[in-house]
Amino acid sequence: MSARGKIRLLLSVAAVAVGMGAATYAQHDASDQPQAAAPPATPVDTVKVEKHPVRLWHSFSARLEAVDEVSLRPQVSGRIVDIRFRDGQPVRKGEVLFVIDPRPFDAAVAQAKADLAGARERRTFAGRELERARKLIRTNAVPERIVDQRENETANARAQVLAAAARLQEAEIDLDHAYVKAPIGGRVSRAEVTVGNLVQAGANSPVLTTIVSDNGIYADFDVDETTYLRHVRSAGPGAASERAIPVKLTVGGEELSGGRIHAFDNRIDPKTGTIRARAHFANADGRLLPGMFATVSMGSASESEAVLLTERAILTDQDRKFVYVVDAASKAAYREVRLGAAVSGQRVILDGLKAGEEVIVGGMMVVRPNAPVAPKNDVGKAGGESPARLAAEG
Repeated sequence: MSARGKIRLLLSVAAVAVGMGAATYAQHDASDQPQAAAPPATPVDTVKVEKHPVRLWHSFSARLEAVDEVSLRPQVSGRIVDIRFRDGQPVRKGEVLFVIDPRPFDAAVAQAKADLAGARERRTFAGRELERARKLIRTNAVPERIVDQRENETANARAQVLAAAARLQEAEIDLDHAYVKAPIGGRVSRAEVTVGNLVQAGANSPVLTTIVSDNGIYADFDVDETTYLRHVRSAGPGAASERAIPVKLTVGGEELSGGRIHAFDNRIDPKTGTIRARAHFANADGRLLPGMFATVSMGSASESEAVLLTERAILTDQDRKFVYVVDAASKAAYREVRLGAAVSGQRVILDGLKAGEEVIVGGMMVVRPNAPVAPKNDVGKAGGESPARLAAEG
């Protein structure tokens, strides 16, 4: 072998030795490195999902209306001579509010009484004449024609008495209408016509004043068809079942209870898909006035069992709502949920959760799906409260 061949052989042997040494070092170095540790479990707060009996409530915009409202107009013509009330005061049914000059009507009553008295005298005279004619006909002293004539005159006299009595009654009614009375009890508005003005009866008669009743107040609102079918018709047929549906009224941030459903309309409006409804509320202090805007909350006919969960546990993923549930392996499981009505910071869960499951309510921002979690404490029931009955607002 030449000198150049020997050199090449030595270089090849040296390269192989270096490679084997590097491999041996790499294996030794890898065996000396510790294995990668599993990520630690994230501490979280959890609640246990439970069912509660709830009554679902739905809110609607409403307008307050008087139970009875009257626009007072004159029923006879004449001049206003007296006003017997102060603007805005309470009045009783039958109380005189305006006086239209009664003198012409007094005179008409007196004339009608005189006419009635004369008619009665003529009736009495005609009766006597008839009796005379009947006695004379027995002896053939007068012809039968005279008897027929006397009977006709007597009948006419009786009819004149009835007509005179009717004219007297009409005159007395007109005299009574000269004293304009409150047809209902309640609160009167201001006088729209003052003393000295001439008023005319008829279709175009002026409004003298208005009166609204004080025996409660109506709240008129529209209920959508779905709510009506689910929560009204389910109560059962008949007005008694409808009146058992609870309602509450909110005016100016103040909630008033003690109302009841008065009635639902007899048809669904096809243009809006709603049905007109009316609730009645007491108004003993008179604070509720017709024309006010309010909010009516109508409850479902009966309570039902529902899964409740605090709002703190519910997260949003675009248009979806989800929660993290602790699974059997103590890992966070992504769970999409469908929400129902709200109640005191809680939500009814329509789908996605079952009673008994454990939901994460604290530390969700650092939790990832399938990541291990360590519940550090159970903060309570999913509802966050422990009343026996809850009311959900829809």
